Amino acid sequence: MKKTLLLLLAATASLGLNAEKRVEKLPYADFEQWAVRYIKESGILGGNTVTLYAVAPTDTIRENKPFAYGRQGNIWSVSNAYAKVSGIEKGSGTLRPEYRDAANGWCCRMDSKLETVTALGIIDVRVLVSGTLFTGKTIEPIRTQKDPYQNIDFGVPFTKRPAALVFDYKAKVSPDQTILIAKGFGKPKKIAGHAEAQVLMVLQKRWEDAGGNIFAERVGTAFERITKDQDEWVNRHEVPILYGDLTDTQLFRTYEASMGLCLPMRAMNSKGKIVPVKEVGWAAPGTAPTHMIINLASGYHEAFVGYDGNTFWVDNVGLMYE
Repeated sequence: MKKTLLLLLAATASLGLNAEKRVEKLPYADFEQWAVRYIKESGILGGNTVTLYAVAPTDTIRENKPFAYGRQGNIWSVSNAYAKVSGIEKGSGTLRPEYRDAANGWCCRMDSKLETVTALGIIDVRVLVSGTLFTGKTIEPIRTQKDPYQNIDFGVPFTKRPAALVFDYKAKVSPDQTILIAKGFGKPKKIAGHAEAQVLMVLQKRWEDAGGNIFAERVGTAFERITKDQDEWVNRHEVPILYGDLTDTQLFRTYEASMGLCLPMRAMNSKGKIVPVKEVGWAAPGTAPTHMIINLASGYHEAFVGYDGNTFWVDNVGLMYE
């Protein structure tokens, strides 16, 4: 009898072990490696040297030149950018490494803040920028603030079907029910609203036609907003990936614009041109994706809209498989 009970307990433990969920950490997503860039701004802006960081193989760059994203298996790009507009050079930084603790090392910190550019006391440009970490590439230098997506190649090749996006996080989210619109020239405008950190993951099946247009079907979606302060770290937080058509789910009705087939994302086609990714529908059950987009940001509004002061920290980003 005792032997039978021991065998039963062993079998139960074995079943529990086999059912344990497996997490695969994404490349460079422990944030222990960073490239440090020193950008010297134009004399008309004061000639200061600003420090920009990229989640990438460890490197130090002391030159005003475009950053080479995608090296050595790296899948990440960031909101930090080197701009050269009408010959005027500037660096913009809203994302940086921050030491977490001895057990966990470094993490990624994203800030929403009002960037101000003053030239000779005459030109006054103010833009609200939210710190963002995403899969893909930024094509530098940035030459205009009018269309923030024209320099971004969103997404990386990916063919698996994970169950959830997993990460550690904490957040600073203002309870203030106002947001700021600051798109460049002119005084920033404050309107009613609330700025929140956002987590978005999209799996797509993409294809390209003879004209270089990129189309996609939506395979999977993971989505969450961080609506209030989280002072202590939340470890191994899971955001489930939902597959197929989401239009009949409660979650879709709550965040329709963000989860629907209307995301303003672009990608580089086979001709080397950045073009819109046109999502044409929901993929059939069981469809394998071709690309993965992960977007983690300290704000969720459109470009140049948000709250000056919100912060989102993340660490150990990975994918969970059942």
